[in-house]
Amino acid sequence: MRDSVPERALLRAEDVDVLALSTAVDAEIAEVLARPKFARAVPEARRHQFLRLVRDAAVWFEPAERVVDCRDPKDNKYLELALASGAETIVSSDDDLRVLDPWRGVRILRPADYLARS
Repeated sequence: MRDSVPERALLRAEDVDVLALSTAVDAEIAEVLARPKFARAVPEARRHQFLRLVRDAAVWFEPAERVVDCRDPKDNKYLELALASGAETIVSSDDDLRVLDPWRGVRILRPADYLARS
């Protein structure tokens, strides 16, 4: 995770953009970081530090509009957050989201593509 492309994208977003977060997205991030795959690869303190960074840097939104546009219904929460926050970009490697790019005028970029933007 340290110095990875996703981490560099997160740090860039924190520095030059606004991070948006909702309760649903926060819960999924916490759940993913607790998975055995991450527990084996990333020390617990580092995972907690990452989660604190995201939570502290984010502007929180609670989406009011429900979306059913994604082929993976679990990923609709990211689209709902983008609508609620007025996001211009979603940064994700998830193919179920990426296939929608652009979605309602919102770009959906891989972390590497986000970093490559000027």
